[in-house]
Amino acid sequence: MARLQLKNLEKVYGGGFKAVHGINLDVEEGEFMVLVGPSGCAKSTTLRMIAGLEDVTSGEIRIGDRIVNALEPGKRGIAMVFQNYALYPHMKVRTNLAFGLRIGGASKAEAAVAVEEVAKILEIEPLLDRLPKQLSGGQAQRVALGRALIKKPEVFLFDEPLSNLDAKLRASMRVRITDLHKRLRAEGMPATVVYVTHDQTEAMTMGDRICVMKDGHIMQVATPKVLYDSPANLFVAGFIGSPEMNVIDGQVDGDSFRTAGQVIRLDEALTSRLTARPDAAALGIRPQHLKLADGTNGALHAHLKSVEFMGHEVYLHAQLDGQPITSVATAAEYDAMDRAADMIRLLPEPANIHIFDRASGANVSLRAQG
Repeated sequence: MARLQLKNLEKVYGGGFKAVHGINLDVEEGEFMVLVGPSGCAKSTTLRMIAGLEDVTSGEIRIGDRIVNALEPGKRGIAMVFQNYALYPHMKVRTNLAFGLRIGGASKAEAAVAVEEVAKILEIEPLLDRLPKQLSGGQAQRVALGRALIKKPEVFLFDEPLSNLDAKLRASMRVRITDLHKRLRAEGMPATVVYVTHDQTEAMTMGDRICVMKDGHIMQVATPKVLYDSPANLFVAGFIGSPEMNVIDGQVDGDSFRTAGQVIRLDEALTSRLTARPDAAALGIRPQHLKLADGTNGALHAHLKSVEFMGHEVYLHAQLDGQPITSVATAAEYDAMDRAADMIRLLPEPANIHIFDRASGANVSLRAQG
């Protein structure tokens, strides 16, 4: 496997539309990197440039010690798994798996051995003599994964491979793919992976690191924990986490944050690390860190608008001086509250408050990330 480096990578289409804006990304050998972002953020375009399916306008793609910009896809040392599986419908699974090896010059015997090895790893031995039309969605995706794995590429590329599966199958395939990656790494065959998805749950559960993209720009690259605990800007704060982070507009005033009619006390640790005190500020706090309170000093008074019962958790959606705000309570806390009241008291956890510059979106209260 190999390290993948993108340097000042740009993609400009006819008419002057710039889809990718000079991005830089370094994927270490054996790393599982996820590109995530909303539709239209250019994550798939970036992946297709790595694969050689889109021309590069400027910049450099390096796989291992080779610059591959001018190389055809088949000569880049990559294997790609697509959203639609791309299996040959008239070939049995066995032949689908062997096809790439055979056209690459492997003998029939060599290909047969490789097919059996990959089928065992992916637990698809009983499927080898079936046609693609006889496979379920999950089975077809495992065959597509096997066809990539059998080539032993330097870099694996995944383009939203689970989006056609139902929720249960997606969860199962997430586990299979991450387990396979860990197993290969443990066996001394580290697989370098770039995985594209719009699903932040896939990103958070699968990636060693995550590259969050917006409008052809990289917004932050970090581990799932760092993205959740220390979002670099308002976009990452809102995109990562479910329910999404609460963002309250107001002003920093000394050791307090003032919003319309209410005051939130800021702890000394947070105020000491503020890199700026913007005139237009936003306070961010995750719903899990906004607790139901009963007559506690410093609690916020909010109008309860709706409730979502999620089983062990309850999402409380409210309005704080006209601004939407969500709190996550346990089922027991919800059962104990006065559910006839339209007012609730919410107490922010001081250690989990973020302050953002509303104009630039930058988090001016970032924790040290170690």
